Amino acid sequence: MLPRETLATAQVPDGETLTLVSHGRDFIIMLGRDELMGTRMQFSEEQLAELTLAELDAPRPRVLIGGYGMGFTYRAALAKLPEGGAVTVAEIVPDILEWAAGPLAHLTGDSLSDPRGEVVICDVAALIDDANDGTTPKYDAILLDVDNGPDGIVRDANFRIYTKTGLGKARDALRPGGILAVWSAAPDHKFTQRLKDSGFSVEVREVRARPNNKGPRHTIWFARKR
Repeated sequence: MLPRETLATAQVPDGETLTLVSHGRDFIIMLGRDELMGTRMQFSEEQLAELTLAELDAPRPRVLIGGYGMGFTYRAALAKLPEGGAVTVAEIVPDILEWAAGPLAHLTGDSLSDPRGEVVICDVAALIDDANDGTTPKYDAILLDVDNGPDGIVRDANFRIYTKTGLGKARDALRPGGILAVWSAAPDHKFTQRLKDSGFSVEVREVRARPNNKGPRHTIWFARKR
């Protein structure tokens, strides 16, 4: 059995420690003993972007992604982005971008220099708050993969994103017909109802972790602004 090798660690602000490990040819980001993401099971994170963009009617969509991670969702969004669109990623851990340019550079490619995208070191909730400045809603889609689900597992401050107040702010930051998409390792029926109570029409899909229809089933909520 191949051993896991620790490549780097990073502290989440006001949260726990992330660890980047290699396991043979694969790479995994751990939170304590929990796997947050890895190169063997990236398909559902790519689907978070691909399925959302497929549902948007906006000709030049502006997309906000919460969490860079290994960049799966970001690169998938760039690959499917219509001409004139733009993608912003909010990543709260600066070391993540060092990993992207270092041990994960073979995954990253030239995506971080793509003029259609930018990665901002900040809390995604702060960008959502900034979009609620009383002007025209800013985003056509907000994609959230900052935890393993709507529970603030990575840092306690993330809990506010999934409250009715936080969801209301996300709704107000979206243009009419915009979509809030949330990735989760498991279903959560209470969160589905909370999205509906927050003024969204909601579709819940199960997506396999691997493209060969194998691996765990992950949940994605597609909540459209009415």
